[in-house]
Amino acid sequence: MNQTIYEDWNGHKIKLTWLPGDEPPDPALVTSVHGICLHQGLVLAVHVQGRGYNVPGGHVEPGETPEEAFHREALEEGSVKGTIAYLGKMEVSHEENERFDPNGKYPMVGYQLFYRMDVTERLPFNREHECLTRIWVEPEEFRYVVNDHELVGQVLYEALHKNGEQK
Repeated sequence: MNQTIYEDWNGHKIKLTWLPGDEPPDPALVTSVHGICLHQGLVLAVHVQGRGYNVPGGHVEPGETPEEAFHREALEEGSVKGTIAYLGKMEVSHEENERFDPNGKYPMVGYQLFYRMDVTERLPFNREHECLTRIWVEPEEFRYVVNDHELVGQVLYEALHKNGEQK
């Protein structure tokens, strides 16, 4: 189910639309990758310095596929490895953003890709990157912990019900 909200990102009016499904966008329009990491019925939340608790994710580095980038981000931020499945994309539209910079690093309409990771390895957490800690949260408590927009809850729902199976 598509869902749209508006967010204020540092004074920028951004339109976010969750688009579940198997059709990834043009790789040139992918701005970042993120994911719901599941282990023994719990969801990984990482405390990102300056942003609070969130799901692991970040930018795709040159030469990486989005899948490789998500594996790297999950390892760097959450110290986890696992198998992943694509869940869908978040369309990030600046079309109504009066402060949009057409010469900036983001496209007018870009996409954040989301994955589900079934964690197979939990490695020691060493605080080597921008994350201060990791916690494992019951899915019902997720919305009270993760400091992000409400559509991340829809992504969690998709992750828990991937392939029609509730986990």
